[in-house]
Amino acid sequence: MKQHQLVVEVATDGAGFTDVTARVEEVVLLSGVRTGLAVVFCEHTSASLLIQENYDPAVRRDITRWLEALAPEGGDYEHADEGDDDMPSHLRATLTRTSETIPVMNGRLALGRWQAIWLLEHRRSAHRRELVVHVIGE
Repeated sequence: MKQHQLVVEVATDGAGFTDVTARVEEVVLLSGVRTGLAVVFCEHTSASLLIQENYDPAVRRDITRWLEALAPEGGDYEHADEGDDDMPSHLRATLTRTSETIPVMNGRLALGRWQAIWLLEHRRSAHRRELVVHVIGE
């Protein structure tokens, strides 16, 4: 049984989706694991992960609008230490995920044809985010 772990730093341009699939796939290839699991963990509370469609950008726009409607800026929030987008970003991260687990088959991520791994930046300003990628298998 092999294990391989690497921290991947991702720069975001502010609120939105960043495709991290290729970066995670690089870690899988480096691991030498042919059959197993890749776990991706986002070390932040105002950013998150989502496996979602990689083809039509309208899907990402619709998800963004939906998250904004559920956790709008300017709400009656007690926590606003870092600005108007602070608490909404935490709520949006709560609605999505901080980790994703993807099977590894034949040395590659077993994602569907239309799937990508997305880092969702919920803050308006650019950030540097860290993802822990852990690969285990044979």
